Amino acid sequence: MAKIIAVCRSDTKGVRKTPVDSGVFKVGLGMEGDAHAGGDKVREVSLLAQESIAKMNLNGHEFKPGEFAENITTSGISLVSLPVGTRLRAGEEVTLEITQIGKKCHSGCVIMKEMGICIMPREGVFARVVRGGCIKTGDQITILPLR
Repeated sequence: MAKIIAVCRSDTKGVRKTPVDSGVFKVGLGMEGDAHAGGDKVREVSLLAQESIAKMNLNGHEFKPGEFAENITTSGISLVSLPVGTRLRAGEEVTLEITQIGKKCHSGCVIMKEMGICIMPREGVFARVVRGGCIKTGDQITILPLR
């Protein structure tokens, strides 16, 4: 069973996000109260698998959810293997549609400065909110059938 390990937000761009108990996700906005909300319509929400974070931790670090500036940290679902256009149900209400796999890492990224490498360019997944609602830590995340 795939689940949400963490829901994370930050007040400013370019910094690590802090885990919170839950977040409200809105169509055309992303995560309410997050610094990236309302910005890029293709990348309203960022997701990263806990399994990707664990790979980075093999280098002797102790990265935690949110430290790669992702809004949602998952476990038990291979996010990077999902094609663009895949829809996910997060919690009981929210539907996300994957719009992008990976991204160009900007030079100001905190992780890139510390490590010289960042996982988001290869394994970060971006989505838009198709149906809004609340996502809580511990909620299930499932792949929806093709429409």
